Amino acid sequence: MVVPKSPDKKCNQNSGFGTHISENPSLSQLPGSLKHLNSNGSISPADTSLQREPQEYTETDSLLPNELHSGSRFSASTRTKDDEVSGAASESMRSMVLQILVPFLLAGLGTVSAGILLDVVQSWDVFQEITEILILVPAVLGMKGNLEMTLASRLSTAVNAGRMDNSREKWMLIVGNLALKQLQATVLGLLASLMATLLGWMAEGQMPFDHIVLLCSTSVSTAFMASLLQGILMVGVIIGSKRLGINPDNVATPMAASFGDLITLALLACFSQWFYSITKLYPFVLYLVNLAYLCLIPVWVVVSSKHPASHILLRTGWEPIITAMVISSIGGLILDKTMSDPNLTGIIVFAPVINGVGGNLVSIQCSRISTNLHLNYSHGEVPEGRKGCFNPCHTFFGSGSNHRSAQVLLLLVLPGQLIFLHTIYLMKGGLTLPSPLFTVFFLSASLLQVFFLLYVADCLVHCLWRRGKDPDSYSIPYLTALGDLLGIAFLSLAFLVLWCIGDSGSV
Repeated sequence: MVVPKSPDKKCNQNSGFGTHISENPSLSQLPGSLKHLNSNGSISPADTSLQREPQEYTETDSLLPNELHSGSRFSASTRTKDDEVSGAASESMRSMVLQILVPFLLAGLGTVSAGILLDVVQSWDVFQEITEILILVPAVLGMKGNLEMTLASRLSTAVNAGRMDNSREKWMLIVGNLALKQLQATVLGLLASLMATLLGWMAEGQMPFDHIVLLCSTSVSTAFMASLLQGILMVGVIIGSKRLGINPDNVATPMAASFGDLITLALLACFSQWFYSITKLYPFVLYLVNLAYLCLIPVWVVVSSKHPASHILLRTGWEPIITAMVISSIGGLILDKTMSDPNLTGIIVFAPVINGVGGNLVSIQCSRISTNLHLNYSHGEVPEGRKGCFNPCHTFFGSGSNHRSAQVLLLLVLPGQLIFLHTIYLMKGGLTLPSPLFTVFFLSASLLQVFFLLYVADCLVHCLWRRGKDPDSYSIPYLTALGDLLGIAFLSLAFLVLWCIGDSGSV
């Protein structure tokens, strides 16, 4: 068995240390800092000076700076061609379904509630007067989801790699990532408002300055508060999963989105209405709000730079989330234009549902594949058959745990969306059920969206790892933004076709 060598010269000179690791695989998963063997064979923490020794980090090992975790845990000769050899590979199908099902249903109910809330608040004065807020909706919801899910994926990988066993290392990792997330939320909130302003100006040909200030204040306030509340909740979910012995890859990302859309949308509506009510009487308040959030940026930079993992992402983690925000904003423009047609206004109830379900399911798959790569393959090394894009059917047929999880996630789409459709019917107090034709079109749009996302996830995660980038930080933003765009596009097309053939049997 090949054992990755530690850069610590003392460890390299101790042949007994390597021998013990080879004989006892559990020692190869030592958490936290490097461990040493005493003369009596017991394990003791490394000297503090060794932990302080400066090291060079890359994007893919930012969560695993301990060299005992880097590289392959198994040599190529002991690894099967396509199967995973991590602990996740031993998961039974039943265990996987049970762990995924409850968070998935909770997340779906959260998106259903968000859709109902959006249907209610669209009649508020601020939404009628400043229609560009609708462009903000997918961008802010998607941005919130990207930040929460990438945090959940990173911490899930850290838990499975043993990086959360050491108390000091655990809290440094958590605080650094939370500070980074607050920084990203502030910057992206500002960029999302500017993107909504640009798209609104391109569509309408004008944009009053007071509308721009209101959009900025609303977007930044919503992003900051939603990120803070849900970040704390997410840490609790990760720690709770670890203590209960549940694989956080299965539950963390959907729990991150369970009621996140509802909370974020409620904050967006409340902030926008409040700012709209005071903008004429106390316009300076909006400027002070924006200034206060901007003044906190240096604080988040200092705190997040204290831990190597968040320090790496502080420099390299902006590209995927900014790109994702732009993609989601385009989806918001489609939603805004669809809403302007009185015959298609019913789409607003279903948009958060189809987007949320697609994003939740693909984020689970991303997190699982990323954890497998972190634990079982060295940087740039991928399984055979994953060195490029392949036949989509290959994603869903095979003996590996990632194949099984793709099958489970795809099979959850139809029953899950049927439950959510019926829930919308009950919550809206509808007197008639959705027509069979509407149900078929809606389910087809959702199934096609998730099938495409799971296939792209399989290609993208392996491609990022092969190129030396951390899939936990890069893949989820791209895929959830793509899910938003595809979800709104497919849903708009379905509503348009139903309207053309005269079907009005939607909820």
